[in-house]
Amino acid sequence: MEIKILGSGCAKCKTLEKLTREVVEKNGIDATIVKVEDIMEIMKYGIMTTPALVVNEKVEIKGRVPSMEEIRQILIR
Repeated sequence: MEIKILGSGCAKCKTLEKLTREVVEKNGIDATIVKVEDIMEIMKYGIMTTPALVVNEKVEIKGRVPSMEEIRQILIR
């Protein structure tokens, strides 16, 4: 599984990255997590508000920081 955290490095972006890494670790999910900060790359996903969570090239969440449980539900589908 490939997970991308899209964001410029703001506090919300950092929080989403931290929560996602915790969920992956606690649940033993086999995933690669990549932080994407390049605005041109972010725009390719049609994202206008960050942070965003992209799983296997599908935008799952954008413009907000989800709960750990919401992230877990997305990743274990």
